[in-house]
Amino acid sequence: MAGNGQSTATQTREIETADGLDFDAVVVGAGFAGLYMLHKLRSAGLKVCVFESGKGVGGTWYWNRYPGARCDVPSMEYSYQFDPDLQQEWEWTERYASQGEILKYLEHVADRFDLRRGIRFETTVKTARFDEAAGSWVVETEGGDRVSAQFLIMATGCLSARYTPDFEGMEAFEGMVCHTGKWPEAGVDTAGKRVGVIGTGSSGIQVTPMLARDAEHLFVLQRSPAYSVPSQNRPLGSEEQNEIKARYGEFRAEAKRNRAGIMYVLGENSALDADGQELQREYEKTWDVGGLGFTAAFRDIFDSVEANKTAADFVRDKIAYIVRDPAVAEALTPHTLIGCKRLCVDANYFDTFNRSNVTLVDLRKGPIERFTKTGIVVAGTEIPLDVIVLATGFDAITGALLRIDIRGRGGIELKQKWAEGPGTYLGHSIAGFPNMFAITGPCSPSVLSNLVPSIEQDVDWIGDCIGYMRERGRQVVEATPEAEAGWVAHVNDVAQRTIYPLEDSWYVGANIPGKPRVFLPYIGFPDYVERCTEVADRGYTGYVLT
Repeated sequence: MAGNGQSTATQTREIETADGLDFDAVVVGAGFAGLYMLHKLRSAGLKVCVFESGKGVGGTWYWNRYPGARCDVPSMEYSYQFDPDLQQEWEWTERYASQGEILKYLEHVADRFDLRRGIRFETTVKTARFDEAAGSWVVETEGGDRVSAQFLIMATGCLSARYTPDFEGMEAFEGMVCHTGKWPEAGVDTAGKRVGVIGTGSSGIQVTPMLARDAEHLFVLQRSPAYSVPSQNRPLGSEEQNEIKARYGEFRAEAKRNRAGIMYVLGENSALDADGQELQREYEKTWDVGGLGFTAAFRDIFDSVEANKTAADFVRDKIAYIVRDPAVAEALTPHTLIGCKRLCVDANYFDTFNRSNVTLVDLRKGPIERFTKTGIVVAGTEIPLDVIVLATGFDAITGALLRIDIRGRGGIELKQKWAEGPGTYLGHSIAGFPNMFAITGPCSPSVLSNLVPSIEQDVDWIGDCIGYMRERGRQVVEATPEAEAGWVAHVNDVAQRTIYPLEDSWYVGANIPGKPRVFLPYIGFPDYVERCTEVADRGYTGYVLT
């Protein structure tokens, strides 16, 4: 993440390198993407500088320290594949790794490959502009550092630009306010306190059961109920890990053939061809297995509204069964399609509302009016609080890029170019912004895939493209406007064949006031890989190399 550094120096200074002032590449961000990009380019002999606003590596997993923070992709898959020895040596403790364990893993990777010496921590990138005469990028930080580099690579993450609604009077609240996306490293003391959680997306669903354990009373302020399925998390023994490691290559290849790049068995049958007993049996089976594979019980859940409704009805019935108070259960029940908004994975979320110290506040009956010194006013009534947790999500996919002043040819701002919605070629290249790449950017599989293989796919492609240029003495690579427009049209065409665009979600920017409504990710990891490979094999069609 690249937007929250603390350095405020105003005098511009240049960073000295061994061979002068220039780097071959500047990478912004030191999470999964930035670390691997640094390793990839350094291994190819390039001089690389990484800017990271946090005090350590990890990116999103550095900042999201809230209780219950956990990945919704199985640990054995949410990890790097680029080094066989690394795959074999790391031991995961749980089926779904916690934030703390993922951060330890990334710290291990940074140490194992000696990556920290290439990273400048607590440094926030402020501006980046393309110098057409020099054919390079000039990057400035909030602390006054200035460097130039041939390539600019944005590894800023899809879910790293925190979103905080403009609540009236927030500054008046005398208790503690914290965002799940920037949880204090020292933690938050909620024991015996009145705690309010605003938001019931993935972060809110994960943090709620944890806060309920210690709080005197927990108020969960919900605007839109969300679908959630159980993780069925459990310890991950050595024997199970070793079985996967013995066939890791085959295992990974099989996962990459699935639409999301995650290992699951997609049902062969249509939900519309199944009778009531078969529907119940298959959904119960996937519910008991746990995780995102629930929506793979039948092959057409994301392709047919009627098929989707069978899965949605099953989860709605589960909510009614788990939550004892019928009125609370109904308030927690979504009446939208399932999966068009991010499907959440939980640990006893719905059961938490059976606790006597937990109250659901349905904001559909009355919105948040304002903060006060001692709490929040909802529908004319003040809820007294000591701690307020903002689980209000992120300006997804584009937010971290647009919070930096990036200017391409002719000084055009990226904000200006994307004023009506983002456009890229292959998800990582932007016409008018030469020698710049965005890892898992808009119009790539990103958040609709297992992000680590998606990151490795992009990093390998970018690294190979740079290698291709260097071998042929080419200095500048730029996507053509025609290639960009064609790719955006293809992304939209693929999306329109599914049910994804039928609901408002952060996939289309609906959570951010004023954000253009555009479907942001690309659906289909295997097809994406095939198309990227084809472009490279044909000498980078759709690009101009000069």
